[in-house]
Amino acid sequence: ADILDEHYYRRPEWFFANAKRYDNYPRNSSKIFGGEYAAQSDNTVSAGNKNCWLTALSEAAFMTGLERNADVVSMASYAPLFAHADGWQWTPDLIWVNNLQVYGTPDYYVQKLFSLNKGNKIISIAANGHPLAGEDSLYASAAIDTVDQSIIIKLVNASGKPLQKNIVLQGKKKYASKALITVLNSSDPGSVNSFAQPLNVAPQQGELLIKGRQILLNAAPYSFNVIRVGLKQ
Repeated sequence: ADILDEHYYRRPEWFFANAKRYDNYPRNSSKIFGGEYAAQSDNTVSAGNKNCWLTALSEAAFMTGLERNADVVSMASYAPLFAHADGWQWTPDLIWVNNLQVYGTPDYYVQKLFSLNKGNKIISIAANGHPLAGEDSLYASAAIDTVDQSIIIKLVNASGKPLQKNIVLQGKKKYASKALITVLNSSDPGSVNSFAQPLNVAPQQGELLIKGRQILLNAAPYSFNVIRVGLKQ
């Protein structure tokens, strides 16, 4: 087959554990379409499932592996997309509506950040020569956006402790003196968005200084960090 359609409806632990799923996948075999996936906070198709920050964070960690292996994983899509508060088929769902309101779940914001910061050329990001896929509770991927000339780094801190990491930019390119960082996090993995609090878990933007090709990142507990570094011509 040219492409295999894989579905993942599993608990967050599975998503964290499978961030390396395609690292050693044959490069000359069928490609992968992650046709449906959603972390289940309770059990598959359980009415008790919630789109909480833990499910979103685990999906972000898993998606760094999908992005890192973009030569194998051709496409991926979260499912289901929409649910009505008074007429849903199952949970979890990415976006919730009623007759007057709509809100995006934490999982929605993970999807949005990946979509808007995908780049078009994958580059290596590693620690001690190995991809960041669970070591020290860190998961990461990186890409170049040749359209707006920037490097995009995605890094997940899945631990309940802040982590300070020094990111060293290599290569012959010249970099801007500041980087844009977008952070999605909550100190409570069980945090959810709702009609009453639609932005309880939502992205926040800031800046990071770049000194001598180095970026000091203070990754908050349970955080998804997207860093964009401009390239100078």
